Amino acid sequence: MPKPPVDTVTTAVVIGAGIVGSACAEALTRRGIEVVVVDRNSVGSGTTSRGEGNILVSDKGPGAELALARLSRRAWLEVGDLLGRARIELEEKGGLVVAASPSGLAALQGFADAQRAAGVTALDVTDPRTLEPHLATGLAGAVHYPEDMQVQPVLAAAELLAAALDRGAGFRGDTDVAAAVTDHDGSVSGIRTASGDVVEADVVVNATGTWGGTVSARLGAPVPVLPRRGFVLVTEPLPPLVRHKVYSADYVANVESSEAGLETSCVVEGTRGGTILIGASRERVGYDAALSAPVVETLARQAVALFPFLARVHLLRVYRGFRPYCPDHLPVVGPDPRVPGVIHACGHEGAGIGLAAGTARLVADYVTGALAPETAGEWAALLPDRFVTAGGEEQP
Repeated sequence: MPKPPVDTVTTAVVIGAGIVGSACAEALTRRGIEVVVVDRNSVGSGTTSRGEGNILVSDKGPGAELALARLSRRAWLEVGDLLGRARIELEEKGGLVVAASPSGLAALQGFADAQRAAGVTALDVTDPRTLEPHLATGLAGAVHYPEDMQVQPVLAAAELLAAALDRGAGFRGDTDVAAAVTDHDGSVSGIRTASGDVVEADVVVNATGTWGGTVSARLGAPVPVLPRRGFVLVTEPLPPLVRHKVYSADYVANVESSEAGLETSCVVEGTRGGTILIGASRERVGYDAALSAPVVETLARQAVALFPFLARVHLLRVYRGFRPYCPDHLPVVGPDPRVPGVIHACGHEGAGIGLAAGTARLVADYVTGALAPETAGEWAALLPDRFVTAGGEEQP
């Protein structure tokens, strides 16, 4: 079982005030840890502000990430009770995964069977229009996932950070981290900012999302987190016409793909404010944030094919951001053996919002030594050890 980074942890620096960092700060202060959160910008201003707010079990096959998703779902419900579900727009709306063809349905049902064996509630649906009346006709079938949820990510990040601040945490915005400060034995003792200030701490949590690779290198414990650009379309406000998170069965394959080129799959869901969010695209183009009209056109066309009424709806805006992608499609969560005291909580790809609460729970367990020995093995696949060779060097 991974041990706490130091014998007695009382202080922590959390780098990143997005949804994962804010969740970590809240979870750590709830355990009595003194926390300072630093961010080069402001709360929720990075990838968090470009997310749809999905809290999903439906898109993950059996393994550590699905286990984290199930833990996170429970943790999000606890967070919702703590902060107020209405305040963060936490909704147990459920997900509906649809298949256009019999072959696609067979693959979807096989995927669902494996999830059911892992404890997920997945219900076969012969006629998807019984759950979503405005869907296109002629779909082969669907699987309903009642455990899928949605949250407003920026509101959630702000409220989580506010809860930590209420318990005495500090926040330093507009603060870039330059390096880790280490003791003579190589263990971390804080961070040095770009302006030269030192913030002392027993542990440092790298919760910097898409920039997790860059920041981890500055801390002396590099992990291979890369950006994948994604677009989301936002419609004008409408009456409630889409009840669930609805997506096509090929979404899961696109998430798991390692291809660098453009991949799109249809994802449609409504928000409490009435707008409809349309995704999802993925492409590895570095940090190029340029708008791509062909991507927007492709996403719109796919959405109209799934929900024909969208052909008559105005597009309000398009936003894009970068998802933190690891080569093995798993997040990096846990202590780094190369620099004792550094804990990673990044690389969640498009699932960071949904996995944030569970990740924060794991980070707090690692920091306080509360991880139960009988469950430690369940999370081993997420540890940064998998990127470290026997000689201590990073491997791709």
